Amino acid sequence: MADGLLTWTMLRGRAWQRLLPDVYVHRAGHQSDDHRLWCEAVALVLPPGAAIAGLSAAYLWGAGGLPAGAPVTVVLPRAARMRPHARVSVTRSVLADDDLTTQAGLPVTTTVRTAFDLARRPPRTDAVVAVDALLRRRVVDLPTLREYAAARSGWPGLPQLREVLALADPLAGSPMESRLRLLLLDAGLPPPATQHDVHDAAGRFVCRVDLAYPARRVAVEYEGTPSREPAQVRQEASRFQALRAAGWRVVRCTADDVLRHPARTARMVAGALRVRPNPRAASPH
Repeated sequence: MADGLLTWTMLRGRAWQRLLPDVYVHRAGHQSDDHRLWCEAVALVLPPGAAIAGLSAAYLWGAGGLPAGAPVTVVLPRAARMRPHARVSVTRSVLADDDLTTQAGLPVTTTVRTAFDLARRPPRTDAVVAVDALLRRRVVDLPTLREYAAARSGWPGLPQLREVLALADPLAGSPMESRLRLLLLDAGLPPPATQHDVHDAAGRFVCRVDLAYPARRVAVEYEGTPSREPAQVRQEASRFQALRAAGWRVVRCTADDVLRHPARTARMVAGALRVRPNPRAASPH
């Protein structure tokens, strides 16, 4: 407006969408659930020393896992002020200079600070899912996160953080696989191996399974949205038959099983573990 490129009348017209006070986007580029767009908008009004944080920072670091319409999480120095907005979730905390960086031009918390904050935030399952996602992206590792946490004794949320670090697994293949693994552990079942390679009796590679109990030859698979492509359907059927031929039992779990029927799902896996594997079947390695 100062350069005469826009007027108030133009901004109030149909071509422009107001996101925040003094922040507009052209309607041609506006998508209400575009989280990156909202991060860019919020970054324009952040006070000095503040940054995009939490799940929003994890999203920008490539970890995903945000529901549609999620607010942008920001962390502010304790003395900073920011106008409240429904699409912005504000937290306040101590922020050292080395906790701040930029990602694609946006101010964000570093990967280790992002993981540290998410690991301390309840509920525990969501915290493990978030940390697993960051570990899977290899933007942070467990030794670095443990060292960072050890230097911050007395911070809130450390009891949960220690539990999350004990449960986190960089091999977790997806957020739902993380939730499925925690479901089994919370039911008292033994820790499953993640991303386990199955071989037949001759040592030939059969496939990789999400979760496994090799000694019992039990695979626990998370089934996402079924593919409608005939080639994909045939491939999945062939994979399932190959596992059975190698002497493995397969428990298939859907989102409904994990989110709505955890007790029933745990019982299914426990039942499969009680069945003795065929001693003449393939080696469990």
